[in-house]
Amino acid sequence: MNSGRTIFAQLMDLLPRRAFDLAVQRYRGDKKMTELSCMDQLLCMAFAQITGRSSLRETVSCLDALGSRRYHCGIRCRPARSTLADANEGRDWRIFMDTAMALITRARPELPVDADLKRLNVPAYALDSTTIDLCLKLFPWAHFRRRKAGIKAHTLIDLRVGIPVFMRITPAKVADVNILDHLLFEVGAFYVMDRGYVDFARFYRIHLAGAFFITRSKRGMDFRVCQRLSVEPHSPVTHDQLIRLRGIKSRRLYPQLLRRIRYTDPQTGRRLTFLTNHPTIDHLAVALLYRKRWQIELLFKWMKQHLHIKAFFGVNPNAVKTQLWVAVLVLVLIHRLKQHYALTQTPNEIAQILSVMLLEKTPVNQAFLDVHQRIAEDENHNQLLLFEL
Repeated sequence: MNSGRTIFAQLMDLLPRRAFDLAVQRYRGDKKMTELSCMDQLLCMAFAQITGRSSLRETVSCLDALGSRRYHCGIRCRPARSTLADANEGRDWRIFMDTAMALITRARPELPVDADLKRLNVPAYALDSTTIDLCLKLFPWAHFRRRKAGIKAHTLIDLRVGIPVFMRITPAKVADVNILDHLLFEVGAFYVMDRGYVDFARFYRIHLAGAFFITRSKRGMDFRVCQRLSVEPHSPVTHDQLIRLRGIKSRRLYPQLLRRIRYTDPQTGRRLTFLTNHPTIDHLAVALLYRKRWQIELLFKWMKQHLHIKAFFGVNPNAVKTQLWVAVLVLVLIHRLKQHYALTQTPNEIAQILSVMLLEKTPVNQAFLDVHQRIAEDENHNQLLLFEL
């Protein structure tokens, strides 16, 4: 039984401790710093993410105010602000990246699969990036524009379960399309991306790897139609064609046939033109996969609203990457907590409840069940209607 343990400690039990210890050994995380262990650093940063602390000083003040309860959260020492700052700036960020990737590997088979993609029965991923603005004086290494700094979090998410499986943090000047050079493509998987990733040389590498891409066609693309495939009458798909590129450079970079699908959104009337290298998949499935790409935009919005990734506790690249990877850890922990304890609340509600119940000493499933029951009891079903029909 977990009775008597804090909810924070129970949440941290879902971490892959063995993978974390191996990462600490691999990157010698505890070699120079003895006052604050790697695990204490991770727990302090996770506490800051979940409770919404806005600065390192505020985080340390709150941890100091916990007193003996800090020990029950698993934090073995009383962290000083300078010690935690030095750990974020000096301790290798790859410790937390490897731990997050190990956690993602464990979580993916446990999480529920999107119903539409389950019917398609194909692995599908979405690739996109989000830009985080920074102060140029504090972050000169992330120079973006004349008076502005920024970083990009290039992210690949598994559309079937809705969690990231790859993330690379770069200065905001790095073009999105360059990230395709750092991906290992899964045979038979679909990679969905917007027009910013159109590069026929890189697309041909995806094709040679045995994977498939779905993107939107740019205007003015020079091509010739080799074959027109049949479409159903009154279908949202108006054209389904096999084409070959005609431009001198693009024809050399991508010598194979491409599939061009013209689709009209029934709800908005917007016309979209898709490109893919899969010759036989149903054209409506292509539109469905592209529509599912919106999940990555919702993920970025959720992370910026509920996790602390827009202001950073350190100014060097190591501290920034450490904080972002700890945020990914917390995100996946929330999804795994929901599935592990069969919680009825949404990840948004779980994050909000955790922020105020983190130090409660009660089993997680009982705590969230009590919250659900209290909300139901607070609803007054005998209240009269404002307007009677």
